[in-house]
Amino acid sequence: MIEAYSRDWWRATLALCLGSFIVFVNLYAVQPLLPELRLEFGVSTLEASLVMSAALVTLACSLLIFGPLSDAIGRDRIMRFTLLATALCSLSLMFVDDFTLLLIVRALQGMVLGGLPAVAIAWMGDEFDHRALMLAVGFYISANTLGGIGGRVLGGFAGEYGGWHASFMAVGLLSVACVAIFWWLLPRAGHFESRPFRLKIALQALADHLRNPLLLSAYLIGGLNFFIFINQYSYITFRLHEAPYSLSMQWLGMIFVTYLGGTFGSALSGRLSQRLPQPMCMMLGILILMGGTLVTLSASLPIILLGLVINAFGFFVCHSMASSWVGRQATHSRGSATALYLVFYYLGASLGGFYLEPFWAMAGWQGVALASWLVLLGTLSLTLWLWRHTAP
Repeated sequence: MIEAYSRDWWRATLALCLGSFIVFVNLYAVQPLLPELRLEFGVSTLEASLVMSAALVTLACSLLIFGPLSDAIGRDRIMRFTLLATALCSLSLMFVDDFTLLLIVRALQGMVLGGLPAVAIAWMGDEFDHRALMLAVGFYISANTLGGIGGRVLGGFAGEYGGWHASFMAVGLLSVACVAIFWWLLPRAGHFESRPFRLKIALQALADHLRNPLLLSAYLIGGLNFFIFINQYSYITFRLHEAPYSLSMQWLGMIFVTYLGGTFGSALSGRLSQRLPQPMCMMLGILILMGGTLVTLSASLPIILLGLVINAFGFFVCHSMASSWVGRQATHSRGSATALYLVFYYLGASLGGFYLEPFWAMAGWQGVALASWLVLLGTLSLTLWLWRHTAP
């Protein structure tokens, strides 16, 4: 087994962090481009947000495919080829001039984007000893956040100076270079044992998890919170693109630096969980997210950005607690339990725009904030239920 801080540990950890970075750069680079795509293709805000949703929904579905498939054919093979396919999809988007075709390619890209998230931690579990695994996972999750920030900033800057086609070119070329380094860095798997895929057993495990109220509550908390959080970012780009702010794509990309609040929230959540029960930590995260949403109602741009930082902090505190809760509460098949959490998580993200759009159309950002609070009150109630049913 690979030990912490050994040469192979550093190579593997760097490779997986780089792979995670590639995934989230490609997934989120399009978000600051949504106002421009809306004008370019003459579509509504809801239709423009489908460029994000199309990738998110196919990513969610692919998690249930790549996880079991990796048990049969190997995890490193899936990671290598899906990352390469991800880069090629971004490069192909440079040549797309039809909105329907744009959605189709993004949906295909979402499918291959799920390859690495579905199996990366399982690869670590196969190859790393316990201490090495715990340390590597922390770096890996941080890379998720940095990829989300990097993709939006790069997409916004490239779009500002070269148009939205240039954004996909920049992301695609960066991804090709990173994939080459990933292939070189990732050590060959030495402890993987192939297991035949049995559909009946896999489906039974998923059904068991869904019947477990402690797990189902966590799935709903994670999915519904992301349902609101990520789509708030989509609609805030529409708000800030319009007068009186009139931010260009370059500056719309920069607002996603507020995601760093989530990086800090993720890091702090581990310490917080040592002092408070996990459901209470989730509850605190949701309350912070609700408070940040109120702050964004201000007309002042700096205060709006502060509200987004608060939102990111609160969301990632809750997300970190909910995802780790699933691992602790699953009585068997923890891999499929975690995969289900991610399915709810990304499906929530893909559907949130459909829910927020009517509120945006009727009342603008105030409507989005009201709609957010209605859902967050529901997830807050679920955390209270979890706390009451698990308190000693």
